Amino acid sequence: MPMDGLMVGFAARELDRTLKGGRVDRITQPERDAVVLVIRAGGENHRLLLCASPNNARCHLTSAGFSNPLEPPALCMLMRKQLAGARVAEIRQRDGDRILEVDLDAVNEMGDHVLRRLVLEMMGRHSNLMMLDGEGRILEAARHVNAEMSRVRQIQPGMAYEKPPQQDKLNPEGLRGEELEKRLEGKNGDFAKALADTVAGLSRVTAEEFALRTAGRGGSWPEDLRDACAKMESLCRRLPEMAAPCVLRGEDGEAEDVFPFPYLSRDTGREESFGSLSAALDHFYAGRDAKDRLSQKSASMIRTLKGHADRCSRKLSLQEEELASAERMDEYRRMGEAIQGNLFRLKKGMTEAELPDWSDPEGGTITVPLDIRLTPNQNAQKYFRKYQKARAARETAAVQREKTLQELDYLENMLMDAENCTGESELEEIRQELVRTGYMKRVTNRRQQRQLPASRPYRYMSKDGIEIHVGRNSLQNDRLTQGAGGNETWLHAKDMPGSHVIIRTEGEVPLETLRQAALLAAWYSKGKNSSTVPVDYTLRKYVKKPAGAVPGRVIYTHQKTVYVTAEEEEIREIPSIDG
Repeated sequence: MPMDGLMVGFAARELDRTLKGGRVDRITQPERDAVVLVIRAGGENHRLLLCASPNNARCHLTSAGFSNPLEPPALCMLMRKQLAGARVAEIRQRDGDRILEVDLDAVNEMGDHVLRRLVLEMMGRHSNLMMLDGEGRILEAARHVNAEMSRVRQIQPGMAYEKPPQQDKLNPEGLRGEELEKRLEGKNGDFAKALADTVAGLSRVTAEEFALRTAGRGGSWPEDLRDACAKMESLCRRLPEMAAPCVLRGEDGEAEDVFPFPYLSRDTGREESFGSLSAALDHFYAGRDAKDRLSQKSASMIRTLKGHADRCSRKLSLQEEELASAERMDEYRRMGEAIQGNLFRLKKGMTEAELPDWSDPEGGTITVPLDIRLTPNQNAQKYFRKYQKARAARETAAVQREKTLQELDYLENMLMDAENCTGESELEEIRQELVRTGYMKRVTNRRQQRQLPASRPYRYMSKDGIEIHVGRNSLQNDRLTQGAGGNETWLHAKDMPGSHVIIRTEGEVPLETLRQAALLAAWYSKGKNSSTVPVDYTLRKYVKKPAGAVPGRVIYTHQKTVYVTAEEEEIREIPSIDG
C-alpha cells in the first residue's frame, strides 16, 4: 500500500523514538526530491531518508547506498549550512495526514538557538520537501511552485508556509465513535469506501482492513453502525500498540506490499515480519524507487534512439529504391550500343526501332524507344548518359546503404542496452557513448552529473561450477571480450544485437555449461522472446574487433552454432554470483 496517513503515523512515532535528541552529522541530496540526514542518536549513526518522489514518497531509516551529484543542489547546501550539528527536537505527523514534520534545534551564525522545521508532504505528484524557519516561512524547497503552476498554493522561498487544502475528514488520532457515527448516518453500501471518505489518511487497502476489523468479513455495511463506530474508536486508540511491521510477498516471492501490522484482509501466510517499520519500508522500496527513477532517466534516451533509428529506416528505404531503379543500368547501355551500331538505319523523328542486341549471344533484338526531337546519335548519347548516371547512383547508394545498415545496427544495439539497463552506472556509460558519437548532448550541469563506479558484467555460476560472464551493454561487451583469455569460449546470438558471453575456463567446456551459456546469450539478445535463437560460439582468440568499429562490433571465425529456447524459468535456475 502507499504511504497513507496510517503508515505515516506509525513511521513518525518510530522515528521520534529512535532519533529524538540525536545530532545531525551529515546531509546529502542524492536526488532532486530526496534528502538523507545522517543522525547520531543512541550511540549509533542512523540515515534518515526523506523522499518526495511522485511515485515513491516515503520517510524511514535506510541502509541503502546512494550516489550523489558532483555539486549539491540548493536545498542541500542550505540545509548543510543551517542544520549541521542541529538536534532533533520532535518528529510528528500532521493532522493524521500524509505530512511529516521534523523539528530541529539549530544554532545560527550568532550562536543563538533557532527552530528549523523540515516538512515532507507525501501526496503523489504534489509531494514536496521544504525547510521552514521558526516563523513558518519557507527557506527552500525541493520543488518550487509558482502561480502559473498552481493558483491554490504557491511554494517559494520567503513565502509563508501554508498547509495543503484540508478535506473535511476526521483525524484518526483522538477519533470519537459518536462523531464518526453521526458522519455515517444515512449512508449505506461499501463500508470501506465510507471510512476512506470520512477518516483522514486511509488508503483503500487500509480502509478495507478497518472495515473488516469493525464490521466483519467482507467489509459490507454493518448491521449495528454504532457498535462498528465504537470498535473503530477503540482500534484507532490502540494503533500505537499494534506496531508489528511486515511485508506481503507475491506468489513469485517478490515484495508486493508493506503494512505497519499484519492485515487480516490479506493472505497473512505470505506476510514476513520485520523488526522495525523502517526495515520493512527499506526492504519494500529496495530497487523499486531506483528502477522507477532509472526508467524516467532512460525515457528521453530511448526516445532519442528510436527517433534516430526511425530516420535510418526511412533513409534505408530510399536507398533501396535507388538501387532498384539502378537495375535498368545495363538496359540503358544495351540500348545506347544498339543505336550506335545502327545509325545508318535510323532517322530523326522515329518513335522506336527494333535493333540487333549486340549483348545477346544468341543474336536477339531489342526494342528501343526514341525521342523524335533528337537525332539517332543524340538518342544514343542520351542512353549512355542514363547508363553513367545509374551506375554512379548504384555505387553511391550501395556504399550509403552499407553505412546506414551499420548505423541502424549500432542504434538497435544501443536501444536494447538502454531498455535493459538495471543500474545508473550502465545508463551513464551508454549516455557517454552516445555523446561521443554525437547522438546526445553533453551534460554541463554538475548538479546533474554523478560520480558513478564502472558497471560490472552479470556473473553466473554454471552447474559445473564454472563462471559465466555476460556483458550488460555494448561498451561492456568490448571490455569483457578484450579482457578474456584466448582459449576461453566466447558466445553471441547469431546475426542480432545481444550481449557478449564468456565462459571463464580454458580448453574443453562441459556440455551443460555450454548450454547454460548459450541460454544466457539468447536471453540477453534481441531474440529473447523468439521460440528458437541461434547462438554462435568460438574461442576468444578467433574474435577480432575491426579498426574503428563501434563498441560491441566484432568479427569471428571457427564458430559453431547451437539453437536454444530461452525460458525465464531456466534462466532463474542459473545462480547469479552477485545475488
